[in-house]
Amino acid sequence: MDQKRELSSIDLAAVVAELGVYEGAKLDKAYLYGDDFLRLKMRDFDRGRVELVVEVGENKRAHVAAVENVPDAPGRPPNFAMMLRNRLSGADFAGVEQYGFDRILQFDFERDDENTTIVAELFGQGNLAVLDENREVVDSLDTVRLKSRTVAPGSQYEFPDERVNPLEVDYEPFVAQMEESDTDIVRTLATQLNLGGLYAEEVCTRAGIEKDTDIADADESDYEAVYDAIQRLAEPVREADFDPRVYREDGRLVDVTPLPLEEYADREAEAFDSFNEAVDFYYANVDFEAEDGGEGAEVGDQRPDFEAEIEKQQRIIEQQEQAIEGFEQEAEQVREKAELLYGHYGLADEILTTVQNALDEDTSWDEIEARFEEGADRGIAAAEAVRNLDPEQGTVTVEIDDTPVELDASTGVEKNADRLYTEAKRVEGKKEGALAAIEDTREQLEAATRRKEEWEADDADEGGEDGGGEPADEDDADAESEEVDWLAEPSIPIRKQEQWYERFRWFRTSDDFLVIGGRNADQNEELVQKYMEGNDLFFHAQAHGGPVTILKTSDPSEPSRDVDVPEASKQEAAQFAVSYSSVWKDSRYTGDAYVVTPDQVSKTPESGEYLEKGGFAIRGDRTYFRDVAVGVAVGISCEPHTRVLGGPPSAVVPQVETHVEVEPGRFAQGDVAKRIYREFRERFADTSFVRKVASPDLIQEFMPPGGSKMKDE
Repeated sequence: MDQKRELSSIDLAAVVAELGVYEGAKLDKAYLYGDDFLRLKMRDFDRGRVELVVEVGENKRAHVAAVENVPDAPGRPPNFAMMLRNRLSGADFAGVEQYGFDRILQFDFERDDENTTIVAELFGQGNLAVLDENREVVDSLDTVRLKSRTVAPGSQYEFPDERVNPLEVDYEPFVAQMEESDTDIVRTLATQLNLGGLYAEEVCTRAGIEKDTDIADADESDYEAVYDAIQRLAEPVREADFDPRVYREDGRLVDVTPLPLEEYADREAEAFDSFNEAVDFYYANVDFEAEDGGEGAEVGDQRPDFEAEIEKQQRIIEQQEQAIEGFEQEAEQVREKAELLYGHYGLADEILTTVQNALDEDTSWDEIEARFEEGADRGIAAAEAVRNLDPEQGTVTVEIDDTPVELDASTGVEKNADRLYTEAKRVEGKKEGALAAIEDTREQLEAATRRKEEWEADDADEGGEDGGGEPADEDDADAESEEVDWLAEPSIPIRKQEQWYERFRWFRTSDDFLVIGGRNADQNEELVQKYMEGNDLFFHAQAHGGPVTILKTSDPSEPSRDVDVPEASKQEAAQFAVSYSSVWKDSRYTGDAYVVTPDQVSKTPESGEYLEKGGFAIRGDRTYFRDVAVGVAVGISCEPHTRVLGGPPSAVVPQVETHVEVEPGRFAQGDVAKRIYREFRERFADTSFVRKVASPDLIQEFMPPGGSKMKDE
């Protein structure tokens, strides 16, 4: 049997029931490993150190872990982890809640200055969303833009539609749900009643019912037996009375459950005191790699299921296209309502004026409604158009040309129409987000199709070699052995070397000169005062809001050198200064920059002038670089060090194994970084390597501020 990778809804209900004992624990620090594993380190007064882990990638779980099962702290924390630390440091763990019967958990934290909720979506592709006390998304690991819901920074968090909870459903609704099905009992329990395959089979076994009994052949006694079995399964979950088991098959760990299952009566089982302990033991000791191919299995020995991946992406595209069509229709309908208001201005104005005057006279909403009903009986057109009054919302709904239009009774026709036009624009904005999402999905579909074609081509090549062919030239073989194809390597070693300048913007020119730039006013000040030496060069865009850019002629640990800087390096430094300035933010493709020597840079303003923080006065002649094209490439270097590099393409491209160029565009910085990350994962055979060295946060560090897009898309 397949090994469990994802906790079920019943499993999560058990986890939640046990986590209540940790309420009041103080959060010390948050860690993010890769792009899918969150660790929250807490201190509990009674229990000491508490490690709460949440994984939302291929494995989906949430539980308290033993200290020895927690990975060592990663290196530099990504932006997501830093944001969590800023919001949660010293916060009290206020509890965890499961959303209905869905695989969604809400972890609540309270602090004097702000409350925070972490929502873990443990279904589908998985996601983590951080919400403020108004349930607005502060940040999320992935951006979701669908017709039914949106999860994106700045948006109100929206749950998916809630599913039937089989552990709480009453008997009559249960029977009605079963009878609507056109399949057998076990499939109906698994899908329509949301029990999932394992627990659906367990219910049938406990009920003494044949799993493949067709619904059409089921009678009242079958339903009663199944419902009774569900209640017996639900009771320990409701009472938090668990008897956890970890199951093995042929020596392999295969499952973990909060209570013994009759379905697993023939399997080796190990009991645990708590379900959290059992889940922790399972994930700490299960060997997924053995199931995926076993020790010594070569990458590529087994053909990936390309067809399933392609079908999945096609299905997602179809759903996204439907969402886009839905947004278009919704925006058009809202806009038509605004136009109807203006087309029937007198009618709408008469209704709104009547309501406003009545309210000014302290007339109750019930009496206003009665007046409209009386007017309708007398054939007054304005009264006949009124369909509903809502005192709580302060609205009146009118019907114009068979279209209901809800109006804010406290304002006039113009403001109501403006509100509708604004709403239409907001819906169109959701359409733009869906268009961006569908572009991502199409890229993933193309990548999956390309991988399939490459695999089949490789198979054909191998077959040709088996049939005989000329051996490769020995010199060619030696040459190939020296040139490593890192993209095809199944495992790439991580070789990192932290440098002092990595907290700034930076790159190395094609002549190996270090160029560093400030990310903010504080760093601009620091670069000039602490790191600029007499023989360095000072660059700046001829635009407000650009970084101080220093071309170093020597390392700070070395004595300053008087060297000739090649023109190519100067051009690259100028392009860097322009690309990370407001020129990019303004969606312009060229800008001017200048270079001066350090002795021309001063913090003392001219008489009568004022210098902002991070600003400097430049005295003397400047050497200008006119119409410098903006341009940034982001890539991954595999040797001598493994890391993300970014900056002017002419400097970066020769230093990396693969790269993506970006230019000004309409997509948010973080969204483009995620798209580049996904592109890199498609290019490397060792996707875990990409996750370790080139997370979206690390890529984003090299992105210019403002909107961007991948070049030529």
